[in-house]
Amino acid sequence: MILFAREKFLLLLILVPLIPVVYGLMRYFRRRRMLRFGDEALVRELMPSWSRSKGWVRVSLLALAFFFFVIGLARPQIGSKLTEKKTRGAEIMIALDVSNSMLAEDYSPNRLERAKLSISRITDRLKDDRVGLIIFAGTSFVQLPITTDYVSAKMFLSNITTESVPVQGTALADAILTSLRSFSAQSEKSRVIILISDGENHEDDPVAAAKQAAEMGVKIYTIGVGSPEGQPIPMGGELLRDSSGEIVVTKLDEDILRKIAKASGGAYVRAGKDEFGLNPIINDIRRLEDEEFNSTVFEEYDEQYMYFFAIALALFILEMLIGQRRSGRHLFRREEI
Repeated sequence: MILFAREKFLLLLILVPLIPVVYGLMRYFRRRRMLRFGDEALVRELMPSWSRSKGWVRVSLLALAFFFFVIGLARPQIGSKLTEKKTRGAEIMIALDVSNSMLAEDYSPNRLERAKLSISRITDRLKDDRVGLIIFAGTSFVQLPITTDYVSAKMFLSNITTESVPVQGTALADAILTSLRSFSAQSEKSRVIILISDGENHEDDPVAAAKQAAEMGVKIYTIGVGSPEGQPIPMGGELLRDSSGEIVVTKLDEDILRKIAKASGGAYVRAGKDEFGLNPIINDIRRLEDEEFNSTVFEEYDEQYMYFFAIALALFILEMLIGQRRSGRHLFRREEI
């Protein structure tokens, strides 16, 4: 598989077909100027040594040389082999609430977008830890399996909305159980779940699920998003109302989030407007015993740019050696005018 380390330079390839086009236009206008001096056949008789075909040969070589030069600039690479990479760290499953209540605007711009921003920033602090992403509302889904690919984690995170889970509600227990099933078989000790929610559980018994996590050696850190006094939920340019027409106000339920954390041996943090709460949790995770993981990855990419530069240089030199005139035996030597 060929990769390009600086693929933006490939945009320069659009100039390759322009080279012969520009040369053809120059030939056309040059011919028109020559005709001003007299008959075309007479002009050719006055310039018997000038070669029309060599001009096209030179411009073709120039276009080819530029093509290979651009490929070299883009730094083509070939993955030489699959290697087994050993890393040490923890496995972190992040369970993110995407129910409609996360649209409340007691954080800027709202609870969900603020949580996504904090998760994105925290991945920048991870090094060899493995991270996975669960999203939940009335049910839960694995958005990203456990991985060390933080770039993919950010990409999946950016696409999350309250419509990512079709069933509304807040099933905290289902999110915890899905997270427990999503850890890899390599992990036994350093496994944690970070549960981000406003805590308004409507579906199941999350404390029982947290006790099950504790039996498996998994700690749950909960982050409360929202305010105890509550906020309305903006949807479609209006405020969400219940079946009786009353405006729905979503409040932070810290009590259930504290119970979940306590039952699993973790900790509860209330998200602030400046410090969301992930940083102290990550610092606590750093004190866990790191585990060793095996990952199969492409490594030792072989650089190929020098071969393309060499071809480009050879074509440039050849182009310069070819003259403009018919030259008999001295085909590749310029002649003095």
